Amino acid sequence: MNPSIRRQLDRLADRLGEIDLLLSAGDATKDLDQFRKLSRERAEIEPVILAFNQYRQAETDIGEAEALRSDPEMREFAEEEQAKAEARRSELDIELQKLLLPRDPNDDKNVILEIRAGTGGDESALFSGDLFRMYSRYAERMHWQIEVLSANESELGGYREIICRLIGNGVYSRLKFESGAHRVQRVPETEAQGRIHTSACTVAVMPEADEVGEVDLNPADLRIDTFRASGAGGQHIQKTDSAVRITHLPTGIVAECQDGRSQHANKASALRVLATRIKDGQLREQQSRIASTRKSLIGSGDRSERIRTYNFPQGRVTDHRINLTLYKIAALLDGDLDELIDALLSEHQMELLASLAGDM
Repeated sequence: MNPSIRRQLDRLADRLGEIDLLLSAGDATKDLDQFRKLSRERAEIEPVILAFNQYRQAETDIGEAEALRSDPEMREFAEEEQAKAEARRSELDIELQKLLLPRDPNDDKNVILEIRAGTGGDESALFSGDLFRMYSRYAERMHWQIEVLSANESELGGYREIICRLIGNGVYSRLKFESGAHRVQRVPETEAQGRIHTSACTVAVMPEADEVGEVDLNPADLRIDTFRASGAGGQHIQKTDSAVRITHLPTGIVAECQDGRSQHANKASALRVLATRIKDGQLREQQSRIASTRKSLIGSGDRSERIRTYNFPQGRVTDHRINLTLYKIAALLDGDLDELIDALLSEHQMELLASLAGDM
């Protein structure tokens, strides 16, 4: 184990002892804010120290096995036990490094998901619908809520653009590597000659800005326009100017919403999307600075980057960032995304570990 990591773990073990003493004090609940803060800190440190204790036990087991090797009758048994303990120590070493990696402060946040049709016309819009269904099915598997904020449907089905909010535990941590260009190769239903067409959509996954304090929106910097929402026609057509478009004048960022039941609801949704887009721009600028000093394989934030291809004739999905190909396109589009997402997260962790090792 790297000596600096060992020192960090020793400090955390001492800190856990301090917290336990503070929490067990008779007046611990007198200051509830401090009590909650210490409880959260303990919850973050405890799994690290549990793994560290197992690591130290593996070290003890190795020492005891080495001592037994001097006994001819115990030598074979001791070598087996030492090999097991060394393997366990190596596993725990990697696990501890992962546990000590800096945590993304946005991981627990809800997200604003935007899917837009790109090259390919109607076929691209149909594929946008497929992607929205894929993420919706995955959200159902994860027990997340889905709230559609804005949808621009195409004539043949699918969406030219759809914006939704995903609400639940760890949404951003699971979906943050989905941003980028998604390409599809298949024979469109409208293709009489049976030729394979290539279309593309862009996906943006943005951590939702906190309602209070995270993004400062000065009312003087906002232009708010209302207009008549495009209804379904007939008795359902909307006859009031309930749709809302908000422009952030300093950045030119625009957000609009027309799917809410009232102008008030649409304004609230548009403000949420606007704040999230502003925050996302700041986040991508930060990621760009990091990437300029360290090559980042995943999560560059470049929306024009082609990240994945869905090839229907071959039944495969390829993620180009990690060179992973899975021959289960139907399952993936039905929301079975864990294998793909876990592979991306694992690659990202390896990247961070390599960076951490280089900084030591």
